[in-house]
Amino acid sequence: MSATTVETVERGSSGEALVERIAFPVVMVAAIASAIHLMNGGMHPMLAFALTQVPAFVTVIVLERIYPYHKDWNRSHGDVWVDVRHLSLITLTVAVLDPLFRLLGLAIVAWMAVTFGLGLWPNHWPLAGQLVLALVVGELGQYWVHRFQHEKDWLWRFHALHHSAPRLYWLNAARFHPVDIALNAVAANFVLIALGAGVEVIALWLLFSAIHGIFQHANLLIRIGPLNWIFSMAELHRWHHSRLVDESNTNYGQNLIIWDVVFGSRLLPDDREPPPDIGLTGLSAYPMTWAAQLMAPVHWRQIRRTSSERSVSKGVGEFESARARGGTQDVHPRAATPADEGR
Repeated sequence: MSATTVETVERGSSGEALVERIAFPVVMVAAIASAIHLMNGGMHPMLAFALTQVPAFVTVIVLERIYPYHKDWNRSHGDVWVDVRHLSLITLTVAVLDPLFRLLGLAIVAWMAVTFGLGLWPNHWPLAGQLVLALVVGELGQYWVHRFQHEKDWLWRFHALHHSAPRLYWLNAARFHPVDIALNAVAANFVLIALGAGVEVIALWLLFSAIHGIFQHANLLIRIGPLNWIFSMAELHRWHHSRLVDESNTNYGQNLIIWDVVFGSRLLPDDREPPPDIGLTGLSAYPMTWAAQLMAPVHWRQIRRTSSERSVSKGVGEFESARARGGTQDVHPRAATPADEGR
């Protein structure tokens, strides 16, 4: 095993086999069912959301320690406190955006009711059915926001923060720039509210997204078989964190993978495992501290320029070293490409 290879935990225990097959669906169903039960009993939807996600988070954190997908990913890579700070900022961002979007959404709902005389959201459906509809509708906007974040440099400068993670574990689900969070909130949360979805549906959608997110990034061997055609779970998402652009520019789904299927961007090879060496390629100057990451979009040109200079310098160094050994025919100074600079 090379120094750069991440050690994968030995497989085969009955406990791990059970966890990899049922942990995600069991925890998700239990949380959603509990939240609906609490709301039907009179609890405020946002309080039900907060209370039911805690046991799910604790379950994933514990299972990661017992059945890690990669043992090395359970070791801090100097990223824990950075991710904790991102989690704190995201919590604050959502707390600010939620009432704002709710007010704007209600205003739009009122305008549509007066103008068109109809309600677009099926509030008479059971909450579980409304949640399914919310996931499908909300995912479409998020899919295109996420895809454009990879394809447009002016958006990639914000989303690159998420891909700067040196490993995947549950707390990576919080490694996002506030602008990234706001864009996704507009694409899904605001749209749902504007269509007339009630606070109960929004709370369930937020709960599903939170739990799906920590499983999606969890350091757990998760295999859900045919459900990989519905949910954008860890088996798919690990390819999205690949250093290879052709692999990372796939599987854009946040919760569902259905729009990737529709638009041809789903990737799940059956002949190899996802690469354990993840992160940013061609952005060696990207900062790894919390405050600097928040300011990275402002300093984007400098980050790209420095990364490109380092890449060329490294290529020249390899060329000179090979020439000193008497063999330069296959070694050339490496020139930065747009893919290197943008990704």
